[in-house]
Amino acid sequence: MGSRWQRLLAEVGRFLTVGGVATIVAFVIFNFLVHGFNTEHKALLDDHVIVAYVLANTVGMLISYRGSRSWAFRDRPPVHADGGRTAFVIINLATMVLPIGCLAVSRNVLGLDDPYSDNISANVIGLFLGLVARFYLFRTFVFRLPVAHVPNLPELLLQLEEEGTPGTPLSGSTDLSTRGPALPPAP
Repeated sequence: MGSRWQRLLAEVGRFLTVGGVATIVAFVIFNFLVHGFNTEHKALLDDHVIVAYVLANTVGMLISYRGSRSWAFRDRPPVHADGGRTAFVIINLATMVLPIGCLAVSRNVLGLDDPYSDNISANVIGLFLGLVARFYLFRTFVFRLPVAHVPNLPELLLQLEEEGTPGTPLSGSTDLSTRGPALPPAP
């Protein structure tokens, strides 16, 4: 397996670990707010399941950002002035629509309001859909590799310069006649 795939698998593993911790925290908070831990009393947000989900996952989002920034994507320096916080929050809010949609369908369309249905719809199905979307979007827009982080770039540049490949600006020549064939004139 190449180093690129090893690096990707390592990032996926760290991302899943950070997401797992954030998910456990959000899961506990969500279930406490909606279903409570004491069956004798009504839960705090029993009738406001979407609000409870958003609150619980906001706490999870804070944990996720810190873990992603300092560990999961540690080899990817921030490319945004705010360290990627704004893009991170926007992506999280946009992808939170997926589990909220699953939860809304479960509650409002199917009429299921028990703890198992809530957790399967939001924290299993919706979470999986959101997880895939977030991993791709975080790697693409928040924790991008810097352009200079091309594996073996110094060796590649040295090899190109030593070969003096015609047509490359690395050959050291400023004579345009050695840079390759001229393009034909436009019609």
